[in-house]
Amino acid sequence: MLKAEIISVGTELLLGQIVNTNAQFLAQQMAELGLALYFQTVVGDNDLRIQSVVKQALERAQVVIVTGGLGPTEDDITRESVAKALERELIFTPEIARYLASIFAGREMPANNLRQAHLPSGGVLLPNPHGTAPGIMLVTGQEQYVFLLPGPPREMQPMFWDYVVPHLHSQGLVQGQVCSCTLHFVGIGESKVAQILEDLISSQTVPTIALYSRLGEVDVRLTAYVSSAAQAELVLAPVRSLVRERLKEHYYGDNECTLPRAVGLALLAAKHQLSLAESCTGGLVGHLITSEPGSSSYFLGSMVCYANEAKVEILGVSTKTLHEYGAVSEECVREMLAGAMRLGGATIGMAVTGIAGPEGGSSLKPVGTVWLALGSKAKVQTIKLTLRGDRSAIKERAARLALGHLLNFLRQE
Repeated sequence: MLKAEIISVGTELLLGQIVNTNAQFLAQQMAELGLALYFQTVVGDNDLRIQSVVKQALERAQVVIVTGGLGPTEDDITRESVAKALERELIFTPEIARYLASIFAGREMPANNLRQAHLPSGGVLLPNPHGTAPGIMLVTGQEQYVFLLPGPPREMQPMFWDYVVPHLHSQGLVQGQVCSCTLHFVGIGESKVAQILEDLISSQTVPTIALYSRLGEVDVRLTAYVSSAAQAELVLAPVRSLVRERLKEHYYGDNECTLPRAVGLALLAAKHQLSLAESCTGGLVGHLITSEPGSSSYFLGSMVCYANEAKVEILGVSTKTLHEYGAVSEECVREMLAGAMRLGGATIGMAVTGIAGPEGGSSLKPVGTVWLALGSKAKVQTIKLTLRGDRSAIKERAARLALGHLLNFLRQE
């Protein structure tokens, strides 16, 4: 596999003032192209340090992509530093100067923009239709390729697709491709998934299997380096089927499918109208559901009744229930569900109540105790969860697990 490397230039990246989304994007795209990415480097706007990391990258990679530092200001020194690292002279290019002038047609162009009209000798201009800073491609005597791309993602990403990828293909540098499939599961921990898939993981060759844990969810990513998309399907399909079958109770979708989308599709298929009553999640379940476009076709609304008074006045929970069993109880969540179902036209409902912390827990009901109730005209189901983490994590887990249980409830109807 061809070795590649990413260099991200910008002191603001080192200081954590902005997130390095360029490196994430490029790493994902390189994997898709079948490039072996072993190193990523972030370097500040410093001439000597930029020279150093470029030289180091060229000692171990055939393709080096440098982002950032191509603008008109004094701290945009990438082109100068890379030219020095490659022992190239910077040459003023009238073609670029005319292009820059056309961008500022009808208004005065600040003189410092002409810094962008200089190319290292032997460099190839990469036009930037979304900004003023052009990109640059350089080829070394050892047939190594250095691509300089602007820092703003809305400029960098199209230039990568329009120029970098086609050039790598034209030179025969990209032949195979990395194909992957990510399967999503909810309501099961990473260690349990690892246990269930232990034989597949221990004997993996192609595809490889990797687990990624998220709050309330686990992803299983299958990856294979293949010659074509057709071959990828032949390699991935058998393992994908095995994983799905073993974890079918927790599976909700592949790749771009989100948990709210899976729930929405299930509600549409069943022709249900959903209403919610939320306490400890504070509307987060409703927020997740409405993150999907078109959710108004199956979601009526969520009543966030946090205080006991709201549970009584809006949802109709009895004061006797609250006095005898408390707000975090099976009895209370059942009555919350009944209140949610009264919302006009609801054919299915769900209620959530719990203790998100950090205070409010007891020996009988510790922080992280959550009760769910799900119901339709045919049946009602209650579930007790015992969650861990800080307040934010408990709320997020409770909301996602609630959606997972709702999905299972729909499948069982």
